[in-house]
Amino acid sequence: MDRRSFLKTSAIGSAAIAATSVLPGCASGASKDGKKTCCENVPLNISFQEGIAPGETLAEKLDFMENLGVVGFEPSGRGLKGRVKEIQDALNGRNIKVSAICAGFDGFILAEDPAVKNQFDTTMREIIEAAGELGSTGVIMVPAFNGQKPCMPHTMETRDYLCEELHKLGEFAKSCGTTVILEPLNRRECFYMRLVADGAAIARDANSDGVKVMGDFWHMQEETSDYGAFMSAGKQYLQHVHMASRGNRRMPGEDGELDNYVEGFKALQQLGYDKYVSFECGCGGDRATLVTAAVNLLRTQWEEAAACC
Repeated sequence: MDRRSFLKTSAIGSAAIAATSVLPGCASGASKDGKKTCCENVPLNISFQEGIAPGETLAEKLDFMENLGVVGFEPSGRGLKGRVKEIQDALNGRNIKVSAICAGFDGFILAEDPAVKNQFDTTMREIIEAAGELGSTGVIMVPAFNGQKPCMPHTMETRDYLCEELHKLGEFAKSCGTTVILEPLNRRECFYMRLVADGAAIARDANSDGVKVMGDFWHMQEETSDYGAFMSAGKQYLQHVHMASRGNRRMPGEDGELDNYVEGFKALQQLGYDKYVSFECGCGGDRATLVTAAVNLLRTQWEEAAACC
């Protein structure tokens, strides 16, 4: 085959591949109004932590959430073992499920003090068991915050140790029907794991399907790209997402133009991400008004991300 024939054949083959290659979860087509769209069937599953919705009681908060179309509830792990029945009863008959569990354990996994590490092991396993009973997607954890000392040094040996410990924890979580979810944080809060890709690599090296990672749009200001951050985890490892405004960590939309989540949402849709996008943030005004506006903003930007021009 001469060079001209080779290039012609290669071009045809490349065009065929490009025409048939679609990222997982992204199905291109045309909407009813003729505008080209993709990922139309990927739902935005919004979740609230317990302090997000207005209301004096859990029932009042859940009523507000249900009226707003929120489908996930993210409780704290603190005291969760004693709240399982309360939460089950509160969600009975509602279109709301438990999403992730937000930490709540004592100690930390990279503690040098054996007593502190034992606190972590005991309380984390209690929370994991409760999470399994509630059908939760996983229990969120951070290997070590900056202020937690004495802490194992940031070395390859520490990383190996962390992966070994996470393997055991992940296998336990699997046996309970849930997972452990690593949360990367910004450098002001956590020295060890700052990028979603870091967390995903540790989850991979833990060698357990019970170890996953999440992304938090507030902490993801460490990233060079929201899109790249989620893609670096992929659907195999990405288990949860946190939302907040990107200037003051309040309700999405409170920081104006800074609160653009479209690129990240585009990645979630192309991955076919079917877990929860959960609010973890403060509030700078009337809660009912700002929460409703934030949910509407996310839905608008989710639709914008679905448009393939």
